[in-house]
Amino acid sequence: MAKGDDIQERLIDFAVKIIKLCTSLPKIQSGRHVADQLLRCGTSPAPNYGEARGAESRNDFVHKLGIALKELNESGIWLEIIKRSEMLDLDIIEPIMTECSELAKIISSSIRTVGKKEN
Repeated sequence: MAKGDDIQERLIDFAVKIIKLCTSLPKIQSGRHVADQLLRCGTSPAPNYGEARGAESRNDFVHKLGIALKELNESGIWLEIIKRSEMLDLDIIEPIMTECSELAKIISSSIRTVGKKEN
């Protein structure tokens, strides 16, 4: 397994969970709105991480990781909105929230590590 493959796999699994979660949201205006927003940001980190892995420079790498992190942070907020509005049961939403948080910490740590190597 190449360096970063494990994170890539976790990000793909996260995207799949987001797709399934969005499919199970209520088919009402608010549910569709949240689903559309979460689907965009929740499926974006995996391809952005993949792009970062093929970056042309250190700055390009950090920039693409930064996009993945922003999308994870946005996903976390939408997941919190789902939780607080009780659109889904806690046993469905909380494991995905935990994974989102863990992935954001990993990506953030990677960005910091690259920054330290530059100095």
